[in-house]
Amino acid sequence: MERLRRLKCLNALQLKVIAMVLMLCDHAWGTVAPGRGWLTAVGRLAFPIFAFQLAEGFALTHDRKKYLGRMFLFALISEIPFDLMTGEGLLHQNVMFTFCEALLALMVLDRARRRGKVVFALTLAATLAVTWVVGIFTFVDYMYYGIWTVIVFYLFRDVKWGWLGELACLFYINWELIGGLVYPVTVFGVSFDIPEQGLALLALPLIWLYNGEQGPHSRAIQYACYAFYPVHIAVLVLLTRILYG
Repeated sequence: MERLRRLKCLNALQLKVIAMVLMLCDHAWGTVAPGRGWLTAVGRLAFPIFAFQLAEGFALTHDRKKYLGRMFLFALISEIPFDLMTGEGLLHQNVMFTFCEALLALMVLDRARRRGKVVFALTLAATLAVTWVVGIFTFVDYMYYGIWTVIVFYLFRDVKWGWLGELACLFYINWELIGGLVYPVTVFGVSFDIPEQGLALLALPLIWLYNGEQGPHSRAIQYACYAFYPVHIAVLVLLTRILYG
């Protein structure tokens, strides 16, 4: 693993592009290409990459309130296309609202961290409990699992051997907590089930290749990355209407 991490060949923009392509695959499965299970399978890798980048962005941004404000703005913009795609209305909010809640949690934790280990530990426990409730009752995408994933990347950022913590926590979240489709597998006569959501763990090697560099950056690129989410959903919804009526 350490050898893998030393490669460090992906910058932030490259990671974003990879995550956007994976997310497009997942959403294509739910719209224009139903029944092609491999699309949603590879799409499981998208969320951990976005969660990692949110935690990284929180640590590096010069203005966290503006960062939260941008996320909230695009969450509002994305909601109508997202509702048209899912057909669930207020019963399911788009992932940018998940990220808004995660950013608020990180702000609380970051303040507590400056007050010592005991205060931080107590605040972390309280934050996990509160986000569990909030994530469920606000009906955001990935619910509290998504918020906790962002918190995991925040907790283990710049920690020696932190990749072990990331692996253990994401294994618990994606393998044990999140339900869903499972794939029966038999190896050397031994049968077991692999949860589809467990494929999200395959995002970690990509994340560990991050070199800490931003890559090409401008305001146009920044807002294009934000806009990709509502725009690609709107395009998929339109194509679905054209193809299937």
